Amino acid sequence: MARSALLTCAVVVLSSFDGFAAEPLHQRIDELIAADFKGEPTSLSNDVEYFRRVNLDLAGRIPSAADSRSFLEDASPDKRVAVIDRLLASPEFADRMANLFHVMLMERRGDNEDWMRFLKTSFAQNKSWDQMVREILNPDREDESLRGAAYFYTRRLEKSGQQTTDFPGLTRDVGRLFLGIDLQCAECHDHLFIDDYKQRDFQGLFAVYQNISIRSEKFPAINEKTMTAKLEFVSVFDASAKGDTGPRIPFGKEFEIPEPPPVDPTAKKKRPDPNDPPTFSALSVIADSLPSSDNQLFRRNIVNRLWFCMMGRGLVEPLDQFHSANQATHPQLLELLADEFAAHDFDIRWMIRELALSDTWQRSSRLNSPTAPPRETYQVGNQRRLTAEQLFWSTLQATGNLERLAPKDGEKPSNEFKELQTGFVTSFASEPKEPAVDYTPAVKQALFLLNDSKVLSLLKPQPGNLIGTLTSLPDEQVADELFLSVFCRLPDDTERTTINDYLKNNVDRKEEALSQLAWAMLTSIEFAVNH
Repeated sequence: MARSALLTCAVVVLSSFDGFAAEPLHQRIDELIAADFKGEPTSLSNDVEYFRRVNLDLAGRIPSAADSRSFLEDASPDKRVAVIDRLLASPEFADRMANLFHVMLMERRGDNEDWMRFLKTSFAQNKSWDQMVREILNPDREDESLRGAAYFYTRRLEKSGQQTTDFPGLTRDVGRLFLGIDLQCAECHDHLFIDDYKQRDFQGLFAVYQNISIRSEKFPAINEKTMTAKLEFVSVFDASAKGDTGPRIPFGKEFEIPEPPPVDPTAKKKRPDPNDPPTFSALSVIADSLPSSDNQLFRRNIVNRLWFCMMGRGLVEPLDQFHSANQATHPQLLELLADEFAAHDFDIRWMIRELALSDTWQRSSRLNSPTAPPRETYQVGNQRRLTAEQLFWSTLQATGNLERLAPKDGEKPSNEFKELQTGFVTSFASEPKEPAVDYTPAVKQALFLLNDSKVLSLLKPQPGNLIGTLTSLPDEQVADELFLSVFCRLPDDTERTTINDYLKNNVDRKEEALSQLAWAMLTSIEFAVNH
């Protein structure tokens, strides 16, 4: 009888465990976040907030007025899941991810068609993140679909003026962007303020990247010299603190440098050709081993960055300061995300879907009380300023010029499109070589929206664009179409009355009045913020 009771108990325990294990990741996210709530969280976002947010985060722009109207009128209980899956399967998602990772990895250093083709193709194919990183860290110039990945290196290897090639800067960026560690201050000595960051870890990567150079091609490409000996280094604070290292993954394994092949004494000597492949490629060793499910920093870094992109802040802040004295706000959640991401083969589309399904991401940004809880509790949706790219594409969408200006597949963008895009990036983007994590208001942004002729031309009536459509509508229909197009919502009674009264007072200048209304809404905080 005792044995029977014991077996029954075991079955119950195992069944409970299986039930937990089968629980979707987004539900486990919400449970871990809710465990640290201090007071009541806000409710979930309403349909207006949700639909605008999901389009901005997954498609990179606001939805059209027609799509907003359709979603708001849809009474299906599963419509939120349906729109997530539709957007994830759309070409816009691949474009959004390509632009997002371009800014994240290149930090406004420039643009390159081969590089963007590599990113867009990778995301369209839902290539795993570890595979993408291998292709970036060891680019294949023979494969036309992959060789654009070398732009990550070649742009950083370009000399500026009389300065030497910035190999230390490249080493730093590999650590920051793929491992979440900024080893810059550990180049010449152990880090003075972060005990975890040692000079050996910086030098182990530097030993690899000092041996690469730009290869002269019509596309991004690099050469690599054979590494034949360990790199020796010494601390600037202590001449006796000498060391040496071969290729090394920070806080991890150092790789042995094989003996060079024997030299044939009878062979005719020739000058080394930099285009010859290395007999030992340290670059390949690092590229094969760094993006690994066994590399805890690699796993943590990417899920922290994806969390930042979706939630408005990282679980670890700053994003490139992973160390023992800078713990995550939710350590258990960070480990869960990292482990599950690796278990699902570093599938970015799957991870984005789970984050978008969570209550944490869907929570409203409207406060319950005058006092806002700390942002890191996620009791309220974090408002985020639109990126330069989101603002550009959303402006085209809102003004009804997206179809006219956006280049079709295989087409080159028009001069008008390129000039507009450049204007938005120049005015609203972060400075080159700076992480795109903060927004700094500037006078040039206001001047651009106020005076730029290309921006103002978007508000001139053309067939099918916003002002052209509004001009042809009866006055009583204008407010609804205008608000759905720009704010993705219907106006309230006060706003509708204000618009109608304004139009009545400007009968003789309707086109100009509509342009001014649209401009005022496009330059408002409501339009410029992902809320």
